[in-house]
Amino acid sequence: MLTRENMASAKRFVVKVGTSTLTHHTGKLNFYRIEKLIRELSDLANQGKEIILVTSGAVGAGVDRLGLKEKPKTIPEKQAAAAVGQGILMHTYEKLFAEYGQTVAQVLLTREDSVKHKRYINSRNTLLTLLKMGVIPVINENDAVSVDELKIGDNDTLSAMVATIVDADLLIILSDVEGVYTENPQKNPEAKLISVISEVTPEVEALAGGAGSLLGTGGMFTKMQAAKIAVNSGVTMVIASGARDGVVRDILSGSDIGTIFPSKECHLQVRKSWLAFGARIAGAVTVDKGCEQAILDGGSSLLAAGILSVEGDFEHGNTIRVLNKDGREFARGLANYTSDEIRKIKGRHTNDIVQILGSKSYDEVIHRDNLVLMA
Repeated sequence: MLTRENMASAKRFVVKVGTSTLTHHTGKLNFYRIEKLIRELSDLANQGKEIILVTSGAVGAGVDRLGLKEKPKTIPEKQAAAAVGQGILMHTYEKLFAEYGQTVAQVLLTREDSVKHKRYINSRNTLLTLLKMGVIPVINENDAVSVDELKIGDNDTLSAMVATIVDADLLIILSDVEGVYTENPQKNPEAKLISVISEVTPEVEALAGGAGSLLGTGGMFTKMQAAKIAVNSGVTMVIASGARDGVVRDILSGSDIGTIFPSKECHLQVRKSWLAFGARIAGAVTVDKGCEQAILDGGSSLLAAGILSVEGDFEHGNTIRVLNKDGREFARGLANYTSDEIRKIKGRHTNDIVQILGSKSYDEVIHRDNLVLMA
C-alpha cells in the first residue's frame, strides 16, 4: 500500500489538473502555471516515471477564444466551446512538452469507453501501449460530442477511472484548495486541513460541498467520489493545491501536503474493476445480515434466500448494486436473473427456483466470480 513514507516508489501515476488551476480568474489560460507543471512532469518522466495527465480546461479555453463572458449553460454551447478549446489546449500541451523533450498523445474518452467492457479493455490497451512507448497521454472527456447520458460526469471521476484502467499506483488531483478541511475554509478561517483520510465514510462525504468555481464544474464532492473509486481499486489518491510550486515532486517525496487517501491493499483485477466502476448500474437488491456476512467474510455468491427487496428494472447480465439493511452498498455484480424473476424468488431456497420460475439457469443470483466488494 502506498503511503507518504513510501510515496517515492510510485512508478505509474495519474495527475488531474482542474480548470481553476489552468486559468486565471479572468478565464484565460495561465501559461505560467501550465509551463511549470509541464516542466515538473517532464523531469519526472526523465526519471523513469510513467505519467498520464487528465486535464480540464477545454471549455474554458473555448470560452476565452470565443469572447464569452461566462461558461455556457446549454449542452450545445458547451460542446461548441469545447470543440474550439480542445485544439487550443492540446496545442499548448504539445508545444510545451516538446520543449522538454516529451512526446504526448491526445486521448478523448466518453462514459461509453468505460461502460462497455470491450471498449474499457481497448482503452486500457491503448494507454498501456502509449506508456510503454514513453509517451505521455493527455486525456480529457470528449466534451465536443458527449451529452449528459454519455458523460462520465466530471474530470475528477474521469481521472479515477483512468487510474483504475491502467493500474496506477497513485492519483494526484490538483485543485484550487489545499485538500479536505474539517469545515469550509472560505467560511471558517479556523478550519483545519485533514492530512489523511483512511476511509470515505458518510461523515467524510458530508464535509464536501457543491460545485467549485465559476469556470470549473468539480467541487469536493466529486473528488470524494473519485477517492472511493481510486482507493477501492488499489490506487492511493492525493488532493493538493495546483498553485503550489513543485507540488507533484513534493507529493512524491512524501511531504505532508494536501490530503492523502491510502488505497486498499491490492489492485482489482481488470474485469472486476470494470464491474465496480465502469459498468452502468441498472438496479439494486437489499440483503439480510447473514447474507451480507457470508459475502464479506466467506466470499460467497449471492443467493436468492438472502434477498429482502429489489429496486429498478433490469435484465439478465446487467450490473446491480448489493445493499445491506441500512441501505449501504457493499458489493455489486452481474445479475443472473431479471428484476422480475428476482422479485419472485427473493427469500426462497435455491431448490425452489424451478418450481417458481419453471426453470433454473443458475443457483446464484450473482456468482462470486462476477461479484466485487465495495466495502
